[in-house]
This record gives sequence, C-alpha cells and structure tokens, in this order.
Amino acid sequence: MVESVLTIDIGTQSVRTLVFDGNGRLIDFARVIYSPAYYSPESGWAEQQPEYYWKCITEASVKLFNQGKVNKDSIVSVSVTTQRGSMVNLDAEKIPLRSAILWLDQRRSTKLPKVGGAWKFLFHLAGLNKTLHYLQAEAEANWIKEFQPEIWDKTSHYLMISGYINYKLTNDIIDSIGSQVGYLPFDYKKLTWSKKSHWKWKAIPVKEQMLPKLVQPGEQLGVITKEAAKQTGIPEGLPVIAGATDKACEVLGTGCLLPNQGSIGYGTTATINVNSKKYLEPIKLIPPYPSASPGEYNLEVQTFRGFWMVSWFKEQFANEELQLASNLGVPAEEILDDLVSDIPPGSLGLVLQPFWSPGIRYPRPDAKGAIIGFGGVHTKGHFYRALLEGLAYSLREGRERIEKRTKVPMTELIVCGGGSNSDKMMQITADVFQLPAIRPAVSEASGLGAAILAAVGAGIHPNIETAVKEMTKKAQVFEPIQKNVKIYDELYSHVYQKMYKKLTPLYESIQKITGYPEH
Repeated sequence: MVESVLTIDIGTQSVRTLVFDGNGRLIDFARVIYSPAYYSPESGWAEQQPEYYWKCITEASVKLFNQGKVNKDSIVSVSVTTQRGSMVNLDAEKIPLRSAILWLDQRRSTKLPKVGGAWKFLFHLAGLNKTLHYLQAEAEANWIKEFQPEIWDKTSHYLMISGYINYKLTNDIIDSIGSQVGYLPFDYKKLTWSKKSHWKWKAIPVKEQMLPKLVQPGEQLGVITKEAAKQTGIPEGLPVIAGATDKACEVLGTGCLLPNQGSIGYGTTATINVNSKKYLEPIKLIPPYPSASPGEYNLEVQTFRGFWMVSWFKEQFANEELQLASNLGVPAEEILDDLVSDIPPGSLGLVLQPFWSPGIRYPRPDAKGAIIGFGGVHTKGHFYRALLEGLAYSLREGRERIEKRTKVPMTELIVCGGGSNSDKMMQITADVFQLPAIRPAVSEASGLGAAILAAVGAGIHPNIETAVKEMTKKAQVFEPIQKNVKIYDELYSHVYQKMYKKLTPLYESIQKITGYPEH
C-alpha cells in the first residue's frame, strides 16, 4: 500500500483538504467555499468565527473521504497550513471569546502602550517612531484591549488560526514556528518568542503564558484525538505534523530552497519570495518570515491585495464577461484572458501602480493605486492587461530589492497561486522578469508544501531536501519573448519606477484632504 499524507489548507476564501502520495501526486482533494468569506461589522473590518473554520474543515474532510479515491489506511500523518496573521482569543476553557480578526482587517487602535526607556530613545534616534506607532496601531491585541477590554481580560490563550486548528485536532495549545507571522512578540531572527526585555512586550499587551508552545516545521505537534476523528473522519491517533503559513508552504511546494530560486505567488496577496539560510531583511525593519524549512527564512516582498484586484476588476467592470463565462461553464479568468489576447504588450501606454491598499514600509502607509496614460483608443481590455502588467512590475521591483540584500541573482522563477492558471499572466511574468516562468505540476502549492512537511515528519522522506526533490515537478515553461521584453523593460525603467516618487506628494495631499487612509 502506497503511503500518503493529508493536508488541511485554510485560505481566505475556502478550506481545502488534500491527500498526496510520497511522490507529490495529488490523489484527491475537497474544497468548501466560505459563505461568507468574512463579516464586516463596520467598514474595513474583516472577521470570521473560529468555529466556522473548524466546521468547514470537518465538511471538507468528510467530503474528501466520501469521494472514494482516498484510502484512509494509507494516511500516515496530517499537517495544517493557513492564512497568515489572523488572530483568535480563547478563554480559560479554550472557547473562542469573539470572532477571529483576519489579516484583511483595517481597523486600528488609538491608545497605544508606551514604549519607554532606552527603546523609546533608540526609536527616536533612528527616526522610526511613526513605524513603531503604525505597528502598534495595526496590532489586533491593542485594539481589543482598547475597545473590548472585557474580552481581553478573559483571554487566556491568544493564537493564530493555525494554533486554534492544531488545538482542535490535538487538544494541545501548540503551534509551528513556521506559522508565526503577525503582530506578536516573536523574534524573527532567533525564531522563538522574544526575550522578556524586548520592546515588543511593551508595544502590545500579550503575556507569554497566553502564547502557544512552538515546534519546528516538520516536527510532531500531537495526534488526532478521538473527538477530532469523530467529527472529521480522519483516523484517530494519526501524528499531526507542524506545518507553516500558506506563503511559506508555497515556497516549499514550488521547490524553492535556494536564494537563486524565486517563488511568485499570485494569490489574494501577490508575493515574491526566496528561501535563505541567513537572516536578511528584504526591506529595512521588515523581517524575513519563518521558512517552512526549519531554521531558515523567507525573504518576501508583497503587493497587498495583489490578485484580489482581479476579483475587484470582475466585480466592477466585467459583468458581461462573467455572464458569458457562466453560460459557457468556464472560469471567468478564461474569458478575461481572451479579452486581452489582442492587446499589445504595454497596453498602448497604460501603466498601473497596484497599491490598492497601503502597507507599512513598502509601499508606504499613504500609498495609493494609480493608472496613467489613458487615451481614446483604450478599452476595458487595455485596463485589464495593464492591471496584470502592474502586478508583474511590482514583483519585479520586489525581486530587485531581494537580490540587493542576498547578492544572489534570481535565475529560476516558479509561479503558483490562482494567477498562475492564466497563460497570459505567465507570459507577462516571463517577459517582465526576463526569465522563464515555470508553472508547477501541482497548482495547490501551499497544500503540497504542507504535504512535504507531513511526509518528512512521518518518515516517508529523510529530510526536506529529499522530499522537495521527489515531490515537486515542473509542468510548463513560458519563455520570454524578446520583443516584449524590450517594451516592458523600458516602461518599467522609465515610467513605472518613477511613478511612486513623483506621485507621493499627491498621495500625501489626498490623505490630508480626505483622511484616507488613516494614519
């Protein structure tokens, strides 16, 4: 009997349960789409009940087994990968006290804890007070303490979604080091909770006893409990292996272990990542995140709400294409690809800056989206192609930032996420980056990355390197088209790279006049 592993992938829009064999072949999967993906009690908020995620996991697991392609007896381990930075408050009985605040949430606290003493002086000296205040305002813990103090006072355990799901599976408050990406007192260099004297403990009200025990990715967290087995159908007693965040698992699932291998994820957030054995900040004060490879780091530059922009475009401008796709029974993206098939590279001079949501230091908190170069010749198709090109430009800029830090040129480019299913997006990426863009054999890269960890944890493979070699494969390569490369390189160098600097004073004026986005 061929051994297999089960992975649970908790995304922003859906949960998937997937079973892979030791060669990385996807045996079967089941998906449950959230309805709704999240709630917005107020504008800019994004919340979801933690129990709802668990309910969807149980539904997806039962659905998977009922499909009949998976032999339960072949499964030797389970691993979890999740969206990043979504927080859960549990009381002393380990019951959720409120909805989880998701990574999409834009609320901010106003009463910020004081970071005094030497730390205050150092931040002032470095000119980083605004950055500190931004991080504090973004921290969900500070908002809850300010506006829902009764909830915070009852909080005994403060966990990522990953920690909550691992608890539901094993009945232990434990999580993976590879899942700790968020506003917590975590030491990204040493990959553990920060020292007691660190400023992060003063910047947010979290206490160490509220946080989970941490283990390395690929190590055992616990075993499936009788109750979890009853609800999910997953065999009782199976080892639960520590996974990592969805982006970290994407890097692993695309086979990118070396700093010359760029992993692009065209998901809700568009990212470019490389794996590094060294701690290097891709952008000053933005730490590398924990890698799914134990003791290593992912140098990441992201475009927040990256491929979410495609969903935004569909909702705002593509009703006709959505209807046609529905009538033909094909994905809307297939129709949108056709929409740009006759649009030349460079979209006849339309250039889009895809900062539809602000960031901390890249782009700055006052950043805006922009599109320039309109003329009477331009159509909806030109706008859509410019959107895809803008996303590729932003990640090329990320590539250059990363290469500057690692001193290692990227020579390989593996592309995953929903955007990788578009041939047009793959070709644009190859042309903008001037590198072959590789589509992996398995589109579920985050699920495969978690499966690699589960396989190593169960002993199917002796180490991460062997598992990656055996379980990741290439499906299609998009070579750069030289005439397109020239157009994109000139637009990127002479237009795109100059837009942000020239538009920044206008962004600042817009913020002062309208109050959006809030500081």
